[in-house]
Amino acid sequence: MSSSSDETNRQSRLSFRKFGEHQLRREFKDIAMEKCRHPEMQEFAECAEQQGLLVIFNCRKYHKAVQECMAYHNSNAAFEEYKQKQQSKQN
Repeated sequence: MSSSSDETNRQSRLSFRKFGEHQLRREFKDIAMEKCRHPEMQEFAECAEQQGLLVIFNCRKYHKAVQECMAYHNSNAAFEEYKQKQQSKQN
């Protein structure tokens, strides 16, 4: 059986470091969403509200703007920089 493998996987999921990094990632994503909220998300939300089921077709440019904004502000490189800043604050 693979019980030792399962136990190793469980330990890694529960480790404090992984939990801490997960929390940092969530905070970072919230910050990125806040940066993209205006005007990108606002415009997309208004378009989606007006278009209803046609949102997929008629709001592409707004959706693309949200995706680009999030890709910029929520990138792995930006996260690593944020993580370094947070770690230096703790030390």
